[in-house]
Amino acid sequence: MTLTIRPLTADDEADWRRLWRAYLEFYETGVTEEVYATTFARLLDPDRPAQQALLAQQDGRPVGLVHYIFHPHNWRVEDVCYLQDLYVAPEARGTGAGRALIEAVYAAADRNGTPAVYWLTQEFNTTARQLYDRIAKVTPFIRYSR
Repeated sequence: MTLTIRPLTADDEADWRRLWRAYLEFYETGVTEEVYATTFARLLDPDRPAQQALLAQQDGRPVGLVHYIFHPHNWRVEDVCYLQDLYVAPEARGTGAGRALIEAVYAAADRNGTPAVYWLTQEFNTTARQLYDRIAKVTPFIRYSR
């Protein structure tokens, strides 16, 4: 099995939708067709370099994705990186794809001069949290939303 991580391309739309839809279903949510189309266009737009996506491929087949966003932060001079969505298909879990996607975001953040990378997950996501606990530090922050 060969695992590669690469940037999203215009040819990836069907696979990207399949993976992102599964991610959203895991969290018991969904988005409209307008959001799918707009997000995909934004992820590919060279005029929007702050918003990025990578795919994990095993033997040439996309099995995972990550979305990340660089943004300013009032407590730092440099930007920070928000890892917004991370998903690996069930058949590829435990193969290192999730870790490779996170490490690819870390590398992109380092190249961007953005040392801080953060993300959120739900408390019940125990399998993913086992990985997260090994490669990042959990914070005591509680998220509020409007």
